[in-house]
Amino acid sequence: MSKVVLITGASSGLGLTTALYLHEKGHIVFGTSRNPKNYNNKYPFTFLPLENTDSKSIQNCIKLVLSQYGRLNVLINNAGVGITGPMEEIELSDVKHHFEVNCFGPLEIIKTILPQMREQGDGLIINITSIAADMGLPFRGPYSAAKGALERMSEALRMETYAFGIRICNVAPGDFVSNIADRRHYTPLNEGSPYSKSYQFSLDEMNEHVNNGINPKKIAKKIESLIDIQKLKVRYKIGAPLQKISGILKSFLPSRIFEKLLMKHYKL
Repeated sequence: MSKVVLITGASSGLGLTTALYLHEKGHIVFGTSRNPKNYNNKYPFTFLPLENTDSKSIQNCIKLVLSQYGRLNVLINNAGVGITGPMEEIELSDVKHHFEVNCFGPLEIIKTILPQMREQGDGLIINITSIAADMGLPFRGPYSAAKGALERMSEALRMETYAFGIRICNVAPGDFVSNIADRRHYTPLNEGSPYSKSYQFSLDEMNEHVNNGINPKKIAKKIESLIDIQKLKVRYKIGAPLQKISGILKSFLPSRIFEKLLMKHYKL
């Protein structure tokens, strides 16, 4: 039976790849964008307007899906943004906005759809997080923190909603080929910033990893494979071997040793 699937942030990158793949597999796919008119005649699935930091927009989006099919089987919380910069120089307002988009927005979407899934007696919520949630990465502190916060809340939600037949898991990709560099918020450094050299090296490393990352279709295939699994794991890591074991290394190595390895990698 085809599932009704809502994928946030489906106009590009992983969201678009996943939407196209699930459509190809016969599912009824709705994607979201802040400007859906730009995409509805371009792709074979329906785009709905959504601003995931706006409660009314979230409610309207869910109502549109339910008005057409009366059910929503799968929510894929994919919409998000990147942010880089030294913690000392990132504006606090930018950090707050980053959490609104990457953590609180997805949570509000979940809160909005849970009553419907509870009434259905089933539902699947997949939160797209990141391997970066395993640790505080230099010059990506807010990103690591927001994705980590979303994962912890997902873990709590899994247990709280288990009795209602609702399944929740995190999919944590490593670097994959995408245009994220074009959409990332880059913190402008202060004049004479002591971080200028190390920050630029870090940016170059990030972009190289993305350019040489895995094909996003690999992640889309993994997501599709989770739809019919009843006993899901809490978290699925998808990425290069070294990225996948980074969290394990952090768990087993003394904290100072692991920190030194990270600092050596980023030349700090």
